[in-house]
Amino acid sequence: MSKTLVIVESPAKAKTIKKYLGAQYEVLASYGHVRDLIPKTGAIDTENGFKMFYEVVERNQKHLDAIKKALKGCDALMLATDPDREGEAISWHIEDYLKGTKALDKKTSSRVVFHEITKKAVQDAVANPRVIDMDLVNAQQARRALDYLVGFNLSPLLWKKVRTGLSAGRVQSPALRMICEREDQIQAFITQEYWTIESDLQTANAKSFFKGKLTEYQSTKVKQFSFTNDEMADSVKATLLAYFGTQIPVYNVEKKQRNRHPSPPFTTSTLQQEASRKLGFTASRTMKTAQMLYEGINLGSESIGLITYMRTDSVALAHDALNEIRQLIDQRYGADYLPESPKFYKTNAKNAQEAHEAVRPTSVLHIPEQIKSFLSSDQFRLYELIWKRTIACQMMPAIMNTVAIDLGTKGLHTFRANGSTIAFPGFISVYIEGIDDQKEEDDSEGKILPEMKIGDLVNLLEIIPNQHFTEPPPRYSEASLVKTLEEYGIGRPSTYASIISTLQGREYVVMDAKRFIPTDIGRIVARFLVAHFTQYVDYDFTAKLEDDLDEVSRGEREWVPLLEAFWTPFIALCKDKEVSVSRADVAQARELGIDPASGKPVSARLGRYGPFVQIGDKDDEEKPKFAALRSNQRIDTITLEEAFVLFELPRTLGETADGDVIKANVGRFGPYVQFGKKYVSIKEDDPYTIELDRALVLIEAYKVAQAAKFIKDFEGTEIQVLNGRFGPYITDGVKNAKIPKDIDPISLSLEQCQELIAKAPAKKGKPGAKKKAAPKKAAAKKAPPKKTAAKKDTTKKDATKATAAKKVTAKKVATKKVATKTTAKLTPTSSDNVDNADNVDALVKPKKVAVKKSSTATKTMVPKKAAPKKAATKKSPLEPS
Repeated sequence: MSKTLVIVESPAKAKTIKKYLGAQYEVLASYGHVRDLIPKTGAIDTENGFKMFYEVVERNQKHLDAIKKALKGCDALMLATDPDREGEAISWHIEDYLKGTKALDKKTSSRVVFHEITKKAVQDAVANPRVIDMDLVNAQQARRALDYLVGFNLSPLLWKKVRTGLSAGRVQSPALRMICEREDQIQAFITQEYWTIESDLQTANAKSFFKGKLTEYQSTKVKQFSFTNDEMADSVKATLLAYFGTQIPVYNVEKKQRNRHPSPPFTTSTLQQEASRKLGFTASRTMKTAQMLYEGINLGSESIGLITYMRTDSVALAHDALNEIRQLIDQRYGADYLPESPKFYKTNAKNAQEAHEAVRPTSVLHIPEQIKSFLSSDQFRLYELIWKRTIACQMMPAIMNTVAIDLGTKGLHTFRANGSTIAFPGFISVYIEGIDDQKEEDDSEGKILPEMKIGDLVNLLEIIPNQHFTEPPPRYSEASLVKTLEEYGIGRPSTYASIISTLQGREYVVMDAKRFIPTDIGRIVARFLVAHFTQYVDYDFTAKLEDDLDEVSRGEREWVPLLEAFWTPFIALCKDKEVSVSRADVAQARELGIDPASGKPVSARLGRYGPFVQIGDKDDEEKPKFAALRSNQRIDTITLEEAFVLFELPRTLGETADGDVIKANVGRFGPYVQFGKKYVSIKEDDPYTIELDRALVLIEAYKVAQAAKFIKDFEGTEIQVLNGRFGPYITDGVKNAKIPKDIDPISLSLEQCQELIAKAPAKKGKPGAKKKAAPKKAAAKKAPPKKTAAKKDTTKKDATKATAAKKVTAKKVATKKVATKTTAKLTPTSSDNVDNADNVDALVKPKKVAVKKSSTATKTMVPKKAAPKKAATKKSPLEPS
């Protein structure tokens, strides 16, 4: 019997789909993308039609091997990856790889697409295969090429002009600009005072109380800034009390009905926004949970996908789904809640070739409460949100009775009271069912007002002036940022969550009270890009590029000319800015004032390891003093007085019983106390306020922890046997050696320890490695020919060789970074604060951080000249490099 191999992206999806297909089908997962551009310069040959050089993603080689092996026993291959550009590209890469290895010889291959993982949808898709859509593949390749070309050319420029390890992206940079511009608006905002006047009112029968707001005063309509101080407000109050006394007449009653319509079904962005607003989910948490609901949940008797594909910008619902929804509304809520015909919503999305449906339940008969026991808390809450929105969008609108009552003297002094009631709940019934949602769905409506008619007298209990201050526009939340990106046409359903995570991962923004605040480095990067790469962070330009990519996916535009049109001016601009822009121009110092003690200027700046304040100038005879900003301080907002406080560190607290001086300070990785040559992290304490008693407690706890690590040592040597995170080990201060499991650490002799240490590999970043790096520098001048060769590289073998070579370089650069720290530790700068900041690096795994940053820089850009500077410098880590 012939067999068919079906490939999907995730093992969870594979497990669900396998149950829907017979024994003649085998289902395996690719585990996402199987190939990507080689991670080095030359992965795209811009001079030869933008030819792209791919290599297998290392972690997925074993999955490709499994697919090849399984294919030997099958006659056909079906590629069933996700129904979007990324999924189409994954299918193409798998097919292309298998053809290249001749694994598809004499076998057929086809593409199948489904937007929900149900038995009917999967079987229908398998019965109607098609060929791979190369328009979608080309759109994905063009997008990947643009991201690569921007990242591999703009990011290195940032390393040179701002700081190593930074990145710029085609979509992330405009998003960063949005956040920074909002922060600029907030800082430039001037608060204004204004007052409103309210009245506490009571019906004549004393049964009902309500409030009225002053809308007309002395024959003039009341505006926001009609009353701007307490004197004016008090004068208004006195005038009104004198005029009305204790009663105020009703002179107008307006009653209207209005319809409140349900929202459309969810797209990716609206789902992320609503999950953020109602559930407090981040965009990534929403997408992770939605992915699980889509791929399949075990409901006891079966495993089934509960929602349709979650990456979509469509608000359309399938015909079968509409029929099922309408039947449920009729049965559950009654005919009065069911419109005569289905509701169809329009979308602004132009790309009809991608996911064709909104995010909806695969079957609304899976009632949230009935399947709650099979779902995690996050899964249930998100599924319920999707289910309710889907049902509500096909129900009758709610009918609201609105009432507006005007009280006072028409044309002179008027108070207005507003209220509303629900005449017919319509779609709101779906939300009223859940107690938690009732307030959320109904809190926009006014309060219920008592029944009144023209001529009624109402008791005036009190007139209350209320002080207000205008507020700046709010910072972006995840929901509002996604909404704004969508409104501008920046990004697509599959990219919103990754844009946010990239901005946070690069430390361009931080979250405070669920709102984005740009960091100093984020603002400097944004200013650099806006000043020098204006077009490429322009919202309209970015949106137009997204539209162009959509045209490629629809077969309306060729992708290579699109890349050519982007690349030619972009690379010319990069080369120009590399020469014309200096580092000082980018990381501009902000002058705070003059230090009265020395007469020298005080400034706030950005250094290699973050923002700092400085007294003096680098050209002064006496070396400047430096102090790092605290985590809640910003270069743009710190004051001169706040800067002086930072120079109070290090603080001497006293001495230990052994006579070691105890100091509190802040280092590159946070606050600490120092006693002798040892350092204790105090992340939970404030170095500016910590007292001696508290420091002694922390020091004692540190000593106890260190004692617990000790197993044995050998007199006259540096060798120790210690307990580590991963078990006991031997160290001589330079190298660490594992202890074989069959050896008791306490029984080790000096000779055994020496033998194990001799066999142990050298520690990464050890000072001795510094000397070996020097010969490599001479060879660095030959880098340009290598670059040219990279462009011609068409084989996986050569790509691997080049990558390996760069990995070696990366280790050496990392080594130099650690070596520099050692130098700084032995050679204090003019500021104790900075010296100790270097010393404390060892508390927080500095080697790991150093290696990571340096290796990234070397692997992508090979900054060969960086290492000599680091080895020679004696600067503080706060100084600009």
